[in-house]
Amino acid sequence: MYEENYTEVSEFVFLGLSASRPIQHFLLAFSTVFYITICLGNILVVFTVVFDPHLHSPMYFFLGNLSFIDLCLSTLTVPKMISDMYSGHNTISFKGCVIQIFVLHVLGGSEMVLLVSMALDRYMAICKPLRYLTIMSPRMCILLLSGAWVIGLIHSVAQLAFVVHLPFCGPNEIDSFYCDLPQFIKLTCSNTYRVEFLVTANSGFISTGTFFILIISYIYILFTVWKHSSRGSSKALSTLSAHISVVVLFFGPCIFVYMWPFPTVSVDKFLAILDFMITPILNPIIYTLRNKDMKLAMQRFINQLLSLRKIS
Repeated sequence: MYEENYTEVSEFVFLGLSASRPIQHFLLAFSTVFYITICLGNILVVFTVVFDPHLHSPMYFFLGNLSFIDLCLSTLTVPKMISDMYSGHNTISFKGCVIQIFVLHVLGGSEMVLLVSMALDRYMAICKPLRYLTIMSPRMCILLLSGAWVIGLIHSVAQLAFVVHLPFCGPNEIDSFYCDLPQFIKLTCSNTYRVEFLVTANSGFISTGTFFILIISYIYILFTVWKHSSRGSSKALSTLSAHISVVVLFFGPCIFVYMWPFPTVSVDKFLAILDFMITPILNPIIYTLRNKDMKLAMQRFINQLLSLRKIS
């Protein structure tokens, strides 16, 4: 039916955050500073967890992997946005767009499940302290991390399976700074109602499902801490408040996008900035400022780097 005027789309054009050049210059500086901060903060967390033997425990193992995923999420979108604003060349190939969507959903799905693993770790540490090291063994930590990546991969493959066969033969402008799946679907030439429903149901299921599991888990843990109040309860509450803050920051935008019935482009862009630039900065800050062991370990690691620099 569409074969006569069919022209395959080979690339997409990003409309970006703003068409105003002065605003683009401000956003360029803002994004560059934030991305450098994201890299420094999350790389510092990862290397501190890896090289400091005092942090070789399940909680810090998951924290290091969370920082790694946050770094990857930002790197997937922000450098491209910075390059586009600097050069004015706001295009991405069709293949590149599909790859970006695929990796984005792998990372997003993996982080959701990883946060559930972190909640399980806190549950075992606070509610089952005598069996904590037995249950949360290195093998169990590896299995939980592997499960997070496998579920993220399955989620992403399922998303692409719904859209990869769709024909793209007309408009190629994406009103964003990255390949957003809902806007990608809207550019197809066919009726997308069923596909949009399946994609929204898939993403909504994994995001709201894991969010409610986390909320129930933390309510139970907080009740346990309150019931068995002791000298260690303040430290447990401090750790839990950091975890809950990260969960709200990560899941808030995701759930809003898939549950809000009247989405707007401006709100979607703001939530994207929150996901890719603000949250990856706040996560290391939240965990380090509320964790004395992490702050001491970072100081030791930085001092070691400075001493090595002096020797060289």
